[in-house]
Amino acid sequence: MDMQGLTRRWKLAEGHRMPAGESLLNRVLTVRGLADSSQVDGFLTPSMADTHDPGLLPGIDAAAARLVEAIRNDEPIVIYGDYDVDGITATSILWHVIRTVAPAAQLRSYVPHRLEEGYGLNAEALRSLADEGAAVVVTVDCGITAIEEAELAGELNLDLIITDHHTPATDDGGIVHLPAAHSIVHPGVPGSDYPTNDLCGAGVAFKLACRFARTWCGSERVSTALQHVLTDSLSLVALGTIADVMPLTGENRVLAGLGLRRIRSTKLAGLQALIEASGLAGEDIDTEGVGFRLAPRLNAAGRMGHAADAVELLTEADGARAEHIATALCSFNDDRQRTEREILDQAVEMARAAGMTDPGRRIIVLAHPDWHAGVLGIVCSRLVERFGRPAILMQEVDGLCRGSARSIDGYSIHDGLTACREHLVGYGGHAAAAGLSLDATQLPVFTDAITSHANEAITREDLVPWLVVDADAVLAEIEAGPVEQLDRMAPFGRGNARPRFRIRDLRITEIKPMGRDNRHLSLRLAGDGGRGVRAVWWKQGERPDALADGMRVDVVARANLNRWRNNVTAELEILDLAPGSG
Repeated sequence: MDMQGLTRRWKLAEGHRMPAGESLLNRVLTVRGLADSSQVDGFLTPSMADTHDPGLLPGIDAAAARLVEAIRNDEPIVIYGDYDVDGITATSILWHVIRTVAPAAQLRSYVPHRLEEGYGLNAEALRSLADEGAAVVVTVDCGITAIEEAELAGELNLDLIITDHHTPATDDGGIVHLPAAHSIVHPGVPGSDYPTNDLCGAGVAFKLACRFARTWCGSERVSTALQHVLTDSLSLVALGTIADVMPLTGENRVLAGLGLRRIRSTKLAGLQALIEASGLAGEDIDTEGVGFRLAPRLNAAGRMGHAADAVELLTEADGARAEHIATALCSFNDDRQRTEREILDQAVEMARAAGMTDPGRRIIVLAHPDWHAGVLGIVCSRLVERFGRPAILMQEVDGLCRGSARSIDGYSIHDGLTACREHLVGYGGHAAAAGLSLDATQLPVFTDAITSHANEAITREDLVPWLVVDADAVLAEIEAGPVEQLDRMAPFGRGNARPRFRIRDLRITEIKPMGRDNRHLSLRLAGDGGRGVRAVWWKQGERPDALADGMRVDVVARANLNRWRNNVTAELEILDLAPGSG
């Protein structure tokens, strides 16, 4: 039975479980299709044996062989990255594995400036690299749509190796067109036998690094030095996978989980410095630590400065230099947060004034000359979260609008842009996120076209997000021991959400605002037995008037552990609330 809460619709998961003698953990595992003991063991104790053979990736053998050849012939190699966390970590993975086997190799990295050059390969950069003597250019997290740039690379006698995970270009008939590169390493190109398309750019780079190591050694067994660097690179794969919001299922879950275990003991001086500067030293770093502390600081380099600083941090920097860059990234992140808040407030006002938050308009499309292009993707995500619909924000400069798009589950923003591409100068991305550019004169007609497409594909019900409930629970189960067992399901994220429980007929015994500007609520909830549990409801500080002491409520919540000094207690993180149904 579906229910309507104050902020979302509640949907019981298929196979939803009621309390009936099962532990919280087993209840959730069963709902998620893990009832067999061997399945459960494999899920709770993942290992590298559960990952796929890198050799299944198309083009990987040719790419690995060309890199080996270039190093042995002392040919200059350039790793051409992207300015987000995924691109930064992918660049760093290949850099470390090549430096391990050839410390004196002619190797450098190149990351385009987000605002001056934009995303992906560009002709000016390729010409500059060729003039400087580059022989091999290997892209990470970009390049799959660079048709013209690949042709130019050939004319410049550059061997172009493309590693990417984004959606390839298609023509009006839906036929995929790939760049004419030396080799393309991509899990999702036509003819690929790779079992999943869900690897991020860092994941693809890691697979190439593994294949390179075996090719270099001429054996499935690689040297001890390479084993160590590949193991340490898992921490970078985890950063890229989590920051790019890839599904934490299957192989991704294994790579991210093993990488998170590795982060605290990483030998990478730059990552150590970033952890220290982010206030995470000595802590168990989970997906939230990456998503809310480490990744925003790495991203801030590309958004507010130049991502080359972040690449240096994770490759060459050590000692005082690493500490200096890590501190600078924290400062960039502070600037990013201030800029983000200003743009968000303005975008909300503009969207409401234009009627884009009304039920009849199911996408937000805005542009402004004063917006900082480096934070538009984040602000898009905030608008999606707030209004439950896709959002496109652009900066207009010299007659060109350039920006970012984010979407909701069930609507592919990449498909939407493809349907409206006649109005665009360029675009790229995937179902959940994309970048785009268009002539400012095309903005009105593009807005109408993408709005029509979104209105046809998105129903009014889709504008109210679903909250899928794994199982029911009773308040007596929210104790430290059972809740701690749930952490065995980590890492949590897209595709493997932290378990959500519906707890019914609770009584509010205390309501207090909390946090800066009283943005959040702290409640105390009790069952009929009188036992109370603390509950936090984030970003709902404006709701105290709708709640009252003694009020009966049903909640959907996550069960978390609160560690304070030497005490560990279980508490609830409320996701939504509804008047009690008894």
